[in-house]
Amino acid sequence: MHQSFVEIVVDRVKSQYVTEKMFYEDYLLINQEQWQSWKQGALTLSAENNQKIKLLFSDYEWMLIQKLIRQAGLFPEKRNYVVSEYKRLKSLIAQKWLQTDEAKIELITQKSHIGRKKTTQNSSSRFEIRVSLEYGVWGMDDILIFHLPATIQQQIESSPIDLLDWVSENLTESYLDTNQEG
Repeated sequence: MHQSFVEIVVDRVKSQYVTEKMFYEDYLLINQEQWQSWKQGALTLSAENNQKIKLLFSDYEWMLIQKLIRQAGLFPEKRNYVVSEYKRLKSLIAQKWLQTDEAKIELITQKSHIGRKKTTQNSSSRFEIRVSLEYGVWGMDDILIFHLPATIQQQIESSPIDLLDWVSENLTESYLDTNQEG
């Protein structure tokens, strides 16, 4: 089960940071040996670093990860494609939310991130699409975050259809094609 979690974390790190090294050295403040030991299940990270890893994900994504890890424990064959299954389910859930007309969708360009993650963000080649359900209670929104290549942002901006239609038609395929498991 730990390996399934590690694969999802590494996929997210690769989608948000220029390199894994930049993530563990600059954000977690650990060395390569510690990072590799954690990935292999031989080292437990500090509570602070576990929290930093959790903050890579929205609360809703974290809940989804826990469900997938549990399934991977029950059905070992699922361990072989946990990252693609995570991405597929996120896309499916986002599509369902958008069909309700209750969801909010945002395209977050890297320009809005520069002040926040100046040194670690892979700012030149990525952007985010956020799909959320708002409940009117602070801190209780459900959010799904899709990190995509900047080339897709250019497609969206030059497309004759609006963001909602683009997401409905293209999100799943575009998202599953990014950072495929090796």
